[in-house]
Amino acid sequence: METRTLGRTGRTVSVIGLGTWQLGADWGAVDDDAARAVLDASHAAGVTMYDTADAYGDGRSEQRIASWLDARGLRGQVFVATKIGRRVPQLAENYSMANFRAWIDRSRTNLGTDTLDLVQLHCPPDEVYASDAVFDGLDTLVAEHAIAAYGVSVETTAQALSAIARPGVATVQIILNAFRLKPLDAVLPAAMDAGVGIIARVPLASGLLSGRYDHDTTFAADDHRSYNRDGSSFDVGETFSGVDFDEGVEAAREFSALARAHGLEPATAALAWVAQLPGVSTVIPGARNVAQAEANAAAGSVAPLGPEFTAAVRDLYDRRIRAAVHDRW
Repeated sequence: METRTLGRTGRTVSVIGLGTWQLGADWGAVDDDAARAVLDASHAAGVTMYDTADAYGDGRSEQRIASWLDARGLRGQVFVATKIGRRVPQLAENYSMANFRAWIDRSRTNLGTDTLDLVQLHCPPDEVYASDAVFDGLDTLVAEHAIAAYGVSVETTAQALSAIARPGVATVQIILNAFRLKPLDAVLPAAMDAGVGIIARVPLASGLLSGRYDHDTTFAADDHRSYNRDGSSFDVGETFSGVDFDEGVEAAREFSALARAHGLEPATAALAWVAQLPGVSTVIPGARNVAQAEANAAAGSVAPLGPEFTAAVRDLYDRRIRAAVHDRW
């Protein structure tokens, strides 16, 4: 597994990480044994970067990671990034120092650590990015060793660019995949220039880019791919990257053909392509079972896909996806 420095954190992480939203909630039921098996399999395959949030299962994901770290004696050997801010109404005034302290203390308890490796504001409102008080408060928490570093998880490229301009921001987490190419225009170059790490999330477009779905595929009622297609629960761009499901199925068939022409399974190609983009630090696909965790990790050792593959991805995006998503996020 290739490793890279994660921006201004100065820490080395695997180029393929593990997103653990699905180990807490919103992707259907995952029990404790299944969650631990996924964590075990990912680590055995070379993953050292784990991304979670206090809102995933209201802390369940953080707690499961802590239990696993203790059971396997892995504290200090892996990097755990968490997120704060989505357990309250999304109002700028809720991003206060008092709330930061309460949220971070809760995550430190859930994760069983005095100092959190990385805390990310979890897709906050636009006004937060303009608040000096917010980032001064986060600097204070670094100075107090409650957190080692901080970053921002964003919905839009404009938010990403605002965050990158902040000198204390170590990382920016953003949706980036073959169906969401806008970050390539300005965000990745700006991050490289500033030394900010890029954490690429939703790299499989909520599974579309695995090529496993057809027009008749259904999802559990408690899976966001069922209940959030209209964006009624959170930003619709988090579900299938904001792409209409049926159009996404057709576009994914084209991507699958491209991947297999290069001798790769679609999910492997999708992850490897994002991981190989200049400026990307790590990619954080989720996994609900051992096979998915192992297959995802294997993308971290794929040979360079080359400019022809990128040109084909861009052509597919321009023809099928750009008009629906490019100017929204």
